[in-house]
Formats: sequence, structure tokens, C-alpha cells
Amino acid sequence: MPALLGMLVMGAVLRNCPPIDIANNIEEKWSSSLRTIGLVIILVRAGLGLDPGALKKLSLVVVRLAFTPCLVEATTIAVASNLIVGFEWPWAFMQGFVIAAVSPAVVVPEMLKLVVRGYGIQQGVPTLVIAASSIDDVLALTGFSLSLVLAFATGNIADTVTKGPREVISGVIVGILYGLLMWYIPNKRNNHRTILRFFMLMGGAILFVFGTEDASLQSAGPIGCLTAAFVAAYKWRKQGWKGTTNPMNDAMGVAWNIFEPLMFGLIGAVVEVKNLDAKTVGLGCAVIGIGLLLRIVTTFCVISFAGFTFKEKLFIVFSWLPKGTVQAAIGSVAYDTAVRLNKGESAKAEGLEIITLAVLCILLTAPVGAWLMAVTGPRLLQRADTNPLDDVSEEEDSEAEAEDDEETGGATFPMNDRTVTGETNPGFLQESEAATNTKTENTVDSRL
Repeated sequence: MPALLGMLVMGAVLRNCPPIDIANNIEEKWSSSLRTIGLVIILVRAGLGLDPGALKKLSLVVVRLAFTPCLVEATTIAVASNLIVGFEWPWAFMQGFVIAAVSPAVVVPEMLKLVVRGYGIQQGVPTLVIAASSIDDVLALTGFSLSLVLAFATGNIADTVTKGPREVISGVIVGILYGLLMWYIPNKRNNHRTILRFFMLMGGAILFVFGTEDASLQSAGPIGCLTAAFVAAYKWRKQGWKGTTNPMNDAMGVAWNIFEPLMFGLIGAVVEVKNLDAKTVGLGCAVIGIGLLLRIVTTFCVISFAGFTFKEKLFIVFSWLPKGTVQAAIGSVAYDTAVRLNKGESAKAEGLEIITLAVLCILLTAPVGAWLMAVTGPRLLQRADTNPLDDVSEEEDSEAEAEDDEETGGATFPMNDRTVTGETNPGFLQESEAATNTKTENTVDSRL
């Protein structure tokens, strides 16, 4: 079973067992901030792991996979919530978009584990899933925001409809600019550039995400993180940091090892057993099951005729099941809004039911989806002999060498994990050879 299941369960135990219910004393702002930092680490790792060639080849498939299953599942759950649970339509669609969002917190780490082991990378499966998962979340957040406005009439509908695309575009632009900045800062000849790049990338990503949240531009932050990491890694590969040999991957792995238990433990702590009603749980499982069934069928259809084998399609379907991040983040928003605006007991009751179904969705899909990805990945995906991200084309190599020669003027610069060498000095080589021979003779004399 995946480790995150234990983290989720332990978080729920620390929230609901009276002798040790210490999770009740955790400030919600601290909990939310720690979960957000964990999400930033996930998105940065995802951006570093994207394959530019595969992304270009699969761009249309990424769009289909990001939009179609999310919209179909959200609509299906909305109809089921209206007919089975009795929600009004705006509340039903709020429920639909809360449940429909896939979880990068579950999908991306499991996918990166397979990338390191070489599974699916030649066919572009990890790049497809990682890229589409972020867009899927943006779409779900946009749909939820629109439904919230319709339910409470708290804003301009036209502004809400265009808000999502505007946030995505602004996030992409800022991410590209920041990624371009990291092409040159710190300098590639800096002996400490690995740690400097780590702090610059993570610091900028955290600042961008929290800043956009304060500015009510929540969707721009995650997209900006993903874009900045992708753009920066594109140049770093040309400079010698290729794919899984990129030392930034090791640094981000250490950060993830610290924040993974915090993130999933806090998500599990969202569960409050006392708020679970047996009837609501039963109907909620039925609604979630119907939505997942339509999501599975839709996902399989949209990736057909994209060049994948049946086994690869089956794995992509499995990877499109886990939920968790968005559900934990916005599951309580409707209830909190109903309380703040004093909309009455009926609105509060529907808000609590949305929270209940969000929690059920996390418990049912996150561990099962992660387990399916971990177990079926090596069986359904082809393993590459070499990682394509480790291969730089001859054209890129020649460009990098020409750039190095132009900048260094034939000098040699020692670096912590790579040496950039221009034209060598014959005199220097002769002196080095003479020094080596002298040292060898001295060593032999001492031994004799």
C-alpha cells in the first residue's frame, strides 16, 4: 500500500481520537500554508520533469485529457447530486467541480518515481499526465468559482467566467519571465549554483503562490510555478544538467521527503467523523461512483488514437483517478461562505454535505489511485534503456559548446559537478605533466 495512506489515516486519527486529538489545536492558517508549500514543491518537481519534446508532440492530447474528463465528471456529479441528494443546481455544480479535480499531490510524486525508473518516458506518458493535471485543477477551480457566484450572487458573473483564462495567461507569462531570469542568474560557472538555483526557484515559487492567493488570483500561482521550473530546466539541460542527472531533482526530493508527511497528514486531519451522516455517506458514495465511472470511460476515449497502446491507456485511466489537493483546499469554502453571509440553515446543511463528499472522495480515491499507479506502472508501461531527458541533441551540444567558447575565451572553470573547458594551453599541460612525473618519481623513491 502507498505511504500516503498511512499519512492520511494518521492525520484522521490525530483529529478524531479524543485522547490524542492534537490536530484539533492546529491553526487553520498554518495548516493551509503548509499544504500550499507542499503543493509548490510538487509543481516545481513536475516542471523540472517535463519533457519538452514529448510535450510538443502531445499538446492536443494534453488539452483533451485536461478538459474533457473534468467537465464530464463535474456535469455527471451535478446531475446525480440534483436527482439523488436533492441539491439545487448551483450547489450541485459546486459539488461536481469540487469532486472532479484530480490531485497533483498524489499523481505527480507517483509519476516521478516511475520516471526515475525509466517507465513510460519514451511514449511521453509522464509528461502528458503531469501537464494535464495542473490544467485540470485550474478548470475545476474556475468552474467552482462560477458556481459559487451563482449560488450566493456575490460577484459579477461575466468577470468570473473570464477570470480563469486571465489567471492562466498571467501565470504562464510570469512563469516564463522568471524561468528566463534563472537562465542567467546564478551564473552557470558559479561553484554553488545548485543551492542558489534551488533557493531562487523555490523562493520565487512560494512567493508567487502566496502572492496570487492574497490577490485572489489562485489559479495563476500553480501554473506560474510549473512554467518557471519548465523554462529554467530547458536551459539547464543545454548546460549539462540532463533529466534525472539534474542535481536539482535531488534537492527537491529532500524537500518533498520533509513536506510529504506534513501535507497528507494535514489533509487527513480535515476528516471529522462526527460530521459524517450514514445516509449522506451512502448517497455520496453512489454519486462519487457514478462520476468516476463516466470519468474512466471518457478518459479512455480522449486518449484513443493518440498512439498509445492499450496498456498505456489503462495506466493513464488509473492515474486520472486520485483526488485530494483541491478537495481539501476548497471543500469547506461553500460552507464558510454560507456562514459568513448568514444564508440560513439550508445553505449550511448543503455546505456540510459538500465537505462530507469531498472527504469521502479523498479517502476512496487517493490511496486506491496511488496504489494502482505504483503497482500497475511497471507492468503496463514500457521501460526505456536510457532516459530521453538525459540525451541532448547534437545541435544543442554544439550550441552549448560554442556559447561556452565565446564566453570563456579558452579558459577553464572548475565547477562542483561539471567542468566547462575551452581551448587548452599547451604550456600548462607540459607543466602539469612535468609536475605529475616528479610526484611519481618521489613516490617511488619513498617506497624504495
